[in-house]
Amino acid sequence: MTTTTLAVLVPLLPFLGAAAGLLLGRTSPGFVRPLAVLPPLASLVLAVTVAVRQSGGQAIDAHTELTPTGSVPIELALHIDGFAALVAVLVGVVATCVQIYSTGYLRDDPRYPSYAALVSLFTSAMLLVVYSGDLMVLLVGWEIMGICSYFLVGHYWETPEARAASLKAFLVTKLGDVPFLIGLFALATDAGSFRITSVLGTVASGGLHHPTLVALLLLAGVAGKSALFPLHTWLPDAMAGPTPVSALIHAATMVAAGIYFVARLLPVFQASSAAMVVLAVMAGVTMAGSGLAALAQDDIKRVLAYSTIGQLGYMAGALAVGDRGAAVFHLLAHGAFKALLFLAAGVVIHASGTNSLAVMSRMKGLRNRVPDAYWTMTVALLALAAIPPFSGFFSKEAVLGAAEHVATGHTEHAPGAAGWIVLITGMVTAVLTAAYATRLWLLAFHGQGTEAPDHGRQPVTMTAVLWVLAVPSLAFGLTYGPLPGWFDGRDLTPVLTTSVLGTGLALVGVVITYGAWRHTTAMALRVPLGAVAAHPDADAGLVEAEAIASHEPAFGDVAYVPDPADPGRLLLGPLHRHAAVGFHLDAVYHALFVRPVQAGAQLVRFLDREVVDTYVRGAGALPRWLGAAVRRAQTGNVQTYVSALLAGTVVLVVAAVLVATGA
Repeated sequence: MTTTTLAVLVPLLPFLGAAAGLLLGRTSPGFVRPLAVLPPLASLVLAVTVAVRQSGGQAIDAHTELTPTGSVPIELALHIDGFAALVAVLVGVVATCVQIYSTGYLRDDPRYPSYAALVSLFTSAMLLVVYSGDLMVLLVGWEIMGICSYFLVGHYWETPEARAASLKAFLVTKLGDVPFLIGLFALATDAGSFRITSVLGTVASGGLHHPTLVALLLLAGVAGKSALFPLHTWLPDAMAGPTPVSALIHAATMVAAGIYFVARLLPVFQASSAAMVVLAVMAGVTMAGSGLAALAQDDIKRVLAYSTIGQLGYMAGALAVGDRGAAVFHLLAHGAFKALLFLAAGVVIHASGTNSLAVMSRMKGLRNRVPDAYWTMTVALLALAAIPPFSGFFSKEAVLGAAEHVATGHTEHAPGAAGWIVLITGMVTAVLTAAYATRLWLLAFHGQGTEAPDHGRQPVTMTAVLWVLAVPSLAFGLTYGPLPGWFDGRDLTPVLTTSVLGTGLALVGVVITYGAWRHTTAMALRVPLGAVAAHPDADAGLVEAEAIASHEPAFGDVAYVPDPADPGRLLLGPLHRHAAVGFHLDAVYHALFVRPVQAGAQLVRFLDREVVDTYVRGAGALPRWLGAAVRRAQTGNVQTYVSALLAGTVVLVVAAVLVATGA
């Protein structure tokens, strides 16, 4: 079978699995789980085969015209280079792991058949984006992912949080998709084709007429899809969906699509220095802001969500300095350890019965309840914090090394300003990332208080997947040596300067956070049980209930209640309150956009009811009044009719005489 045929089957198999799952989910429930797992698994095998055949060498191109358009043609085209081959394997691995994990995680969910089918469709759409060689076909996968995320984030539609989160994700991403679509049309108009190879050829020959405008329009869609500042606010709220969906969205689909798109069309953005600086600023604000926000979150999934935003900032930063090899390298490494983090978090949430780190910090022995999640999540957090030799160290250092090269003038792939922005904010974010990763690990697994609840052993389908993903989280970073050809021949060996600085700053973040945790843990709240509510830093109801349940030793009427031991509050100080709500960006957007739109809608409603409806009602009332008047004249009395006839005759005669006299 030819490589092209295999590549066509890679996105097709999950699509067929989704269609079959939707059709047979209710009538043949026994087929649901095989239809959920086998198509993405087969797709993964084929994606690996395609990657082996491609081997990071010459790109595989194939195309056929979809339909004559009379102007710019739309073609079913494949363009598979080293980046596409590797990203497709990542998508297949994560999607297969998520589907296997979900068979245990959602085993009692009545809507599992539709969920599994949507996950397969999501996977198919992302694979279409990865392999597509035509921008219009890519856009189809791009938009299918948007609607799949809407349904999957809103899976628990009974809860208002899930409904609101799904709508927010859909609307915010569509806000970016409108200028994105305009940018695609402008790009195709200049190139005369939607083919990616034709577009890149046009850019190389200088045929792009308005590169800055086109690049900024495209960046709007990328910011929405990949949750970059300022369109990142939907991603933390998307945690209302099932945890496996979060793993899929954050690791291999949706948010990865925007980064991958920029990597594939990087010369378009490099044609404008202004666009590269804008991308660098977006990346810098995204990195630093999300790091601060993650340090203040209580929900374990929201910590990981802001973590994803920060790592996407690193990827965007690599692209802003013109190094798509480093960007895709970090995309691949991040996909492995972020999927592991979310799936391990699902096990922890299932075992503890809560998403709250504050509650987990009052549970003793949680790590003993879930040893698989504890050890694998430790590996993933070390990779996230970029501690060597874990995968995140190598991929993040590739980004920082690329930024350092641009900042110091060793390469002209991007403006020097972009290099300095990415380098400085990347170093700051290294401290913050290590800090919030350490905080999560300490609060989740080293709590003090009552014994953690025992919900029994987790399903094997959930725990086995964690160990599968732990392998690339630990070892994938070492592939920078054997696979340089897959990344445009880019040498991804860590640079000594940035490696020492980055690792040193990460260790500083770990040590400071650990010290702050020890300090807050050592402090006890010496307050009467009934007066806990008076303490400004205590969740009164929770702390009091915990104190009673844990039978803390009391001295008279005073109990020593363990502090939640949140080092984030101590480290951030007054900034904690603002960081916990994402620096009030949602409130700002509500004031700038939501309220004016609502006011406009109310005005339209008023005009419709009071003006348009009044006119319509008036137009109907006049004939009704005339009819009523005529109806009153129809009394049925013959004498009245004769009298009216005579009166009319007299009037006509008088009028005729007057007319004749006047004549």
